[in-house]
Amino acid sequence: MGDKGFSALRPGFCFVSFILMLNVVHGDLSYSIQEEMKRGSVIGNIAKDLGIDLRTLSSRKARVDFEGTQQRYCDMNLNTGDLITTERIDRESLCGKKPSCVLVVDLLLENPLELHRVSLHVQDVNDNSPKFKKMLIEMEIWESAEKGNRFSIEEGHDADIGQNTVQRYNLQKNDNFILAVDNNKVELVLENKLDREKQKEMNLLLTALDGGSPQKSGTVVIHVTVLDANDNAPVFSQAVYKASLPENSPPDTVVINVSATDADEGVNGDVTYDFGHLTDDDVNVFSIDHKTGEIRVTGVIDFETRSYFEMRIEAKDGLGLTSYAKVMIDVTDVNDNAPVIYLKSLTHPIPENVSPGAEVGIINVQDRDSENNRQVRCSIQQNVPFKLVPSIKNYYSLVTTGQLDRELVSDYNITITATDEGSPPLSSSKTVQLSVADINDNPPVFEEQSYSAYVTENNKPGSTLCSVTARDPDWRQNGTVVYSLLPGEVNGAQVSSYLSVNGDTGVIHAVRSFDYEHFRSFKVHVMARDNGSPPLSSNVTVSVFISDVNDNSPQILYPAPEGNSFMTELVPKAAHGGSLVSKVIAVDADSGQNAWLSYHIVKSTDPGLFTIGVHSGEIRTQRDISESDSMKQNLIVAVKDNGQPSLSATCSMYLLISDNLAEVPELKDISYDEKNSKLTSYLIIALVSVSTFFLTFIIIILGVRFCRRRKPRMLFDGAVAIPSAYLPPNYADVDGTGTLRSTYNYDAYLTTGSRTSDFKFVTSYNDNTLPADQTLRKSPSDFADPFEDLQASEEVGAFQISVFV
Repeated sequence: MGDKGFSALRPGFCFVSFILMLNVVHGDLSYSIQEEMKRGSVIGNIAKDLGIDLRTLSSRKARVDFEGTQQRYCDMNLNTGDLITTERIDRESLCGKKPSCVLVVDLLLENPLELHRVSLHVQDVNDNSPKFKKMLIEMEIWESAEKGNRFSIEEGHDADIGQNTVQRYNLQKNDNFILAVDNNKVELVLENKLDREKQKEMNLLLTALDGGSPQKSGTVVIHVTVLDANDNAPVFSQAVYKASLPENSPPDTVVINVSATDADEGVNGDVTYDFGHLTDDDVNVFSIDHKTGEIRVTGVIDFETRSYFEMRIEAKDGLGLTSYAKVMIDVTDVNDNAPVIYLKSLTHPIPENVSPGAEVGIINVQDRDSENNRQVRCSIQQNVPFKLVPSIKNYYSLVTTGQLDRELVSDYNITITATDEGSPPLSSSKTVQLSVADINDNPPVFEEQSYSAYVTENNKPGSTLCSVTARDPDWRQNGTVVYSLLPGEVNGAQVSSYLSVNGDTGVIHAVRSFDYEHFRSFKVHVMARDNGSPPLSSNVTVSVFISDVNDNSPQILYPAPEGNSFMTELVPKAAHGGSLVSKVIAVDADSGQNAWLSYHIVKSTDPGLFTIGVHSGEIRTQRDISESDSMKQNLIVAVKDNGQPSLSATCSMYLLISDNLAEVPELKDISYDEKNSKLTSYLIIALVSVSTFFLTFIIIILGVRFCRRRKPRMLFDGAVAIPSAYLPPNYADVDGTGTLRSTYNYDAYLTTGSRTSDFKFVTSYNDNTLPADQTLRKSPSDFADPFEDLQASEEVGAFQISVFV
């Protein structure tokens, strides 16, 4: 990544500087602890030492954070304020041979962000014993060696430091050697000359002891072989070798070359090189050429893991004499670590009513490199209502810059970018997802400002009138809408007795059947309420319009029958054509075309004498009245509305043509005609019944005879009428008596259940048969019963009669 990338970053970048942030770091704490403490051990009470109330620790989400490590060696008990260990702390793995081992812990408190630096000084305990590289050291010494000659031995090593490391050595008592130790240089000093004839070999036990309590030790066996010739030990060109090595050096990189010379000749002067004591971590990092002394890289060199190496090199000649030199390697840092972004705290989800400038997250940026390579700048994209505010050291607060609205944007993906000052610079990004929590800040809104429902009268209770719909952009229960009717009255009754609304769907139902004639429209108010806290609501007006159906027959006001009496109108004998005689007055409770009335004369004594206005109901003469016209005129008037289906009512109008009341016959004559009409009806019914029985009997006899002669297999049990359709037009007599010249078939229609009956002969197969429109009918009386329903339906039974002549 080139430097030109920095120009694209907005001025909102923040520069991380420990020096600038040092003045905002609150009071530091320092604790001294021993390594290898048990888990749960109390280090100290942070709340008490910093003077922070325990309730503040919980409310401000106090927690500890470790820099530069993924392990959490301790944590804080928010109930007591104690800092306790959570992992085993091994000083040797954390700090190695460093004289001071400090574990830095950051105590964080939010709202506002507050940082306290806690330093844990890890004290060494004697948990490691001294060790030698080999369990057996082989040495070959010439018997001619002079008294006082020194022979180097590899020293023992202890992973502990200070008093807990190797403090002294003990050599097993013997006749020839004593031990000399100078600044960790261990040598065998020849005290008495060797005599190969007395003793060719000897074993010496060397013990290394530390200064810990309890004291620990390690031993090695030195096997000495006495030779016959003289020998010189190898000598290094330098006692200490120093080298510098960049981190991430590839394998096989030459680090340094060590060399030692031996004054002997031949095999005795051949020098070989090897490492002295190496820790387990260093064994696979370097290698040495045993002949040339060249040290090369074989493992990973990481400045952040280890910045310094110190090792001892052993030079050994052909006869086993050795000498030692020290190699010190400094590892230099390169910018090989990109900044790492840690999300330390995040308010998730964020209430949408949070005020601008509120802290919603804490970001920590770390770079494991050193010096300029660890200086970091960070930023976020510009199209979000958030920004990064530098807080303490390498911590940033993520704060809002504007008002949030979940209904507009419910989720934000914020990309944080961190770039260091190395060459070339390295950067990294982290995406933080933030969700906006819903607040009940939107009332339900109806889709329409008002609703109209149309229903026909006489509807069934429970029928659907209409539905209302309200939308709430809030989420879950804040956006769940419940519908209800607001209390009110319609025609003096509660609105709930007329309508009901489904609380979930908003469908409005009729509770009762409506009557257009009682009321034609009414209004109700429906409330939509959400389930938020507190709930929000809105109202809408629903207008219900009732449409008319033709459910009321016309009501005749004049003439109006009263009891058994009847009304009679007088018509002057001298009335001319077009004269107004009377008027039928009727009303209809329906409306519109259902109340449009028309008047018709359905029956009259003299059809050509009177007429009625179709829309006015006025009865007028069609012609001049003559002397031949009957004095008593009876009119039956039907009043029909214009509905579908049409309903009607009838009335009787009695007219007397006379100039004077003295000429009017007594009213009893009218009643006499009525009784006479009833008697006539009874006589007609009796006559038709007898005739029907006689004809049926004849048909049965003829049918039985026919079946016996032509179809003996057809047997009948009783008298059965055979329909005329089964008989041919000309039937031949099997007895030879001749043929029937004609066959007469009649259709007889008889009414049942009424006082008057019609006997109508309709169809015939012979021309001499009566025409279909000729009817034998009972003559009606001059005046019908004014109180009798002339429009009553009658059940009609039909019979087909075949007569052979």
